[in-house]
Amino acid sequence: MATEVGIDLGTANVLVYIKNKGIVLNEPSVVAVNRDTDEILAIGEEARQMLGRTPANIIAAKPLKDGVVSDYDITERMLQYFIRKTCGSSRFFKPIIMVCVPSGVTEVEKRAVKEAATEAGGKEVYLMEEPLAAAIGAGLDVTEPSGKMVIDIGGGTTDIAVIALGGIVTSASIKVAGDEFDDSIIKYMRKVHKLYIGERTGEDIKKEIGTAYPRDEEVTMECRGRDLVTGLPKTITISSDEIMEAMEEPLNTICEAIHSVLERTPPELAADISNSGIVITGGGALMYGIDKKVAERTGMEVRIADDPKSCVAIGTGKALDELDKLQGMDQNQKKGTRY
Repeated sequence: MATEVGIDLGTANVLVYIKNKGIVLNEPSVVAVNRDTDEILAIGEEARQMLGRTPANIIAAKPLKDGVVSDYDITERMLQYFIRKTCGSSRFFKPIIMVCVPSGVTEVEKRAVKEAATEAGGKEVYLMEEPLAAAIGAGLDVTEPSGKMVIDIGGGTTDIAVIALGGIVTSASIKVAGDEFDDSIIKYMRKVHKLYIGERTGEDIKKEIGTAYPRDEEVTMECRGRDLVTGLPKTITISSDEIMEAMEEPLNTICEAIHSVLERTPPELAADISNSGIVITGGGALMYGIDKKVAERTGMEVRIADDPKSCVAIGTGKALDELDKLQGMDQNQKKGTRY
């Protein structure tokens, strides 16, 4: 019998869910390749450790950008590696795969994801929109007629959607998320402290002291980089208040997108959301005060989902349980939106 696999194909991380086993893999979506031989040297966490530390003939890069495939060949090989690692490499028992895509992707981008998963060893490949999977993974009953609002803040995209009767009513997908937070921190350090830091350091600062709303007690950490004036290595101490200032622009962009979706929401569903509140999922939900920031801007109750990073993968897994209901649908429309 074919293994049923749910994949959260994220810009920052790839999560793999196997039916009856739960999440079996959570690795960074980074691949290290030898430019001279086109040989893959490392995938996942091992490749992430190489970011910004490779010689000229080796490149460590993310094959997914803004939630979609930017390097088809490397994405296919990365998926193949993860599928073999979790499902084995049997030629006869290929897995049935459900892959999540951002709600704003084009038909061409959907086809690229589907083809990459098929070439990587999928027997049948289904696509599902991320906010719907996130809502299911967060434990919301998406089949009810009452409206639910989900904000999924990932690595490359933030997906905002209002869901009712098993489908997405209004949504927005913006290319402002975790990676944009990292870039804002890197630019801030360069501009204010004249310190050049790498991508990994920017991400570590975000995870350690990243703040979306003023903390009761300010926290600090040491940051190492290259002094842009002297060209020598330098260590400085930075505070959470500084990082909140650095990330103000992308945070405001996300809040404006939430406001835009609420403006386009039918009044009956808007009333439902006012009662039930907003749920935040994705890795960005782990940032301190993100729920308070959104609550302040919308005037609604906001909560963080349990285990927000895994919600999309868990949602794809739960959707696989309803796979028999998807069989009659056209291949291109298989997003898991019918229950």
